[in-house]
Amino acid sequence: MRFTEFFRDRYFTYISCALTFAVMLVFMKAFHIQIQLIIIIGVIFWLMVIIGETWEFLRKRKFYNDLFDKLDSLDKKYLISEMLMSPGFYEGQLLCEILHQTDKSMYENAAEYRRSASEFREFIEMWVHEIKLPVSSLLLMTHNNKSEFSGKALEQLRRIDGYTDTVLYYARSENAEKDYLINDVSLKRTVSNVAVKNRESLLLRDVSLHTEGLDVNVLTDGKWLEFILGQLLSNSLKFFPEGRNAEIKISAEKFQDRTVLRFRDNGIGIPENDLPYIFEKSFTGENGRLGAGSTGMGLYIVKNLCSRLGHEISVNSIKNEFTEFEIIFTKNDFYKFE
Repeated sequence: MRFTEFFRDRYFTYISCALTFAVMLVFMKAFHIQIQLIIIIGVIFWLMVIIGETWEFLRKRKFYNDLFDKLDSLDKKYLISEMLMSPGFYEGQLLCEILHQTDKSMYENAAEYRRSASEFREFIEMWVHEIKLPVSSLLLMTHNNKSEFSGKALEQLRRIDGYTDTVLYYARSENAEKDYLINDVSLKRTVSNVAVKNRESLLLRDVSLHTEGLDVNVLTDGKWLEFILGQLLSNSLKFFPEGRNAEIKISAEKFQDRTVLRFRDNGIGIPENDLPYIFEKSFTGENGRLGAGSTGMGLYIVKNLCSRLGHEISVNSIKNEFTEFEIIFTKNDFYKFE
């Protein structure tokens, strides 16, 4: 708070004081008061004005400077009202009361929003569970009635099943800590489950799947890891060029303090300019515009889940050569379920 701003805000007060003093001079002259007494009265009058305004400026400056310092130090600016002490002047007290009332209204609206979002998430989860029943029935009927058409139909049903899983996992990803169970998980078994679930897609696209060094256990949630690997596999299957012997290699390397899982394909790769953004929400990039039906949500959910599970994920790619994802599992049994 600057004095010049304070002075501009109160210039009408100073004009009023000057006019009052001028009227006082007129009356003192009219009553023939001695000049020495007029000077003394003038000095006392303006001295009291200066002292009063200085005091007003100092206490307001202290309050507002303290307000801005606390505001700058806060990440969540809306908590400022909780840190303010009631000042000794009425305007500041009004400001504090307004901030408290505003925050109260905001908290009420936020609580209503959270309740609405929670209800919507519960509805989505219920809908996914309901839709999975007819999809599972169709998968079973198609599997039991082999024909030339059933293979393609089975693949499409698998894709529908995968998309419903994506909806469910996205709805839960913001509160994943309520739904995961950290334990020793076999990478070999997890990769096998993912491969079996996607075998029709692998066969139809004639993709060779190679594994290496998967006889290790990592601390994670098996269900969430299956979804993560399923998303990586689904992305790879979308972006294989025509005429190339499609290959996917999943390998693991164990170190003293971590285990690194690598997922590599020889597909069309990711342009260098897109690499920093592929984990961002709804980012599709150059490859997503090739007509493969990319939504930009799969890798965003994968990154979100890895972060919440305490895993690191990174990507390296060369266009038209390969794409390789790395997931790092650290050796920390703090969250291990016994």
